[in-house]
Amino acid sequence: MKEKITAEIPLEAESRPRHVAIIMDGNNRWAKRNRLLGIAGHTAGVEAVRAVVETCLNEGVEVLTLFAFSSENWRRPEEEVGALMKLFLLALQREVKKLDRNNIRLRIMGDTSRFNPVLQDHIAKAEQLTENNTAMTLVVAANYGGRWDITHATRKIAELVAAGKIAPEQVNEDLVQSFICLGDLPMPDLCIRTAGEQRISNFMLWQFAYTEFYFTDLFWPDFRHEEMRKAIEAYGKRQRRFGQTDDQIKKA
Repeated sequence: MKEKITAEIPLEAESRPRHVAIIMDGNNRWAKRNRLLGIAGHTAGVEAVRAVVETCLNEGVEVLTLFAFSSENWRRPEEEVGALMKLFLLALQREVKKLDRNNIRLRIMGDTSRFNPVLQDHIAKAEQLTENNTAMTLVVAANYGGRWDITHATRKIAELVAAGKIAPEQVNEDLVQSFICLGDLPMPDLCIRTAGEQRISNFMLWQFAYTEFYFTDLFWPDFRHEEMRKAIEAYGKRQRRFGQTDDQIKKA
């Protein structure tokens, strides 16, 4: 990210997503295509993150959520997982002050208890430093899975029922929503996935109920400012019905 982001002319508010989620895929394939080690793709992917953050901030996006490390990614080779953890720590050390200067709040979504104490400490300090920023919220999903999210929420609700603090008949969608990750933020309007895959890979299963999807064949390190803007513009051309008919939408 640049030290200070230069503003561009944003799209009209009604055609702009409030919350964009991105499944950043293709780092390893990008590295293989360029005859580099796999971690080189993840390192190059950090530049794409900077570009996307800049573009979303300029476009007035309120929340940007990036799927950085899934709960299933622990199954990858130990060397790659170790390198990813080091890269995550390095990115926190280098980028957080820049986020703060640009009035961006950072939130980490997922089960951080599995990370080493040093990384957990940096996560806590980064969130604390930026917690009062208001220009945009950047959410990084790390050791996150949609099934874990729903299971964690329902366990918390079950504990309340068992303790007699709420009755079973009080359990409804709004209550579940309040315990789901990012339940206090606008739900994702747009999900982007790079590298040609067309699946959500256990990402935000509850939150994606009415999300629009945008798929691109580009590997994540090649997804920069122009491509991000294309995705936002494509979203602006869609009609979101939320279960209603076209005629109902036109009358509203």
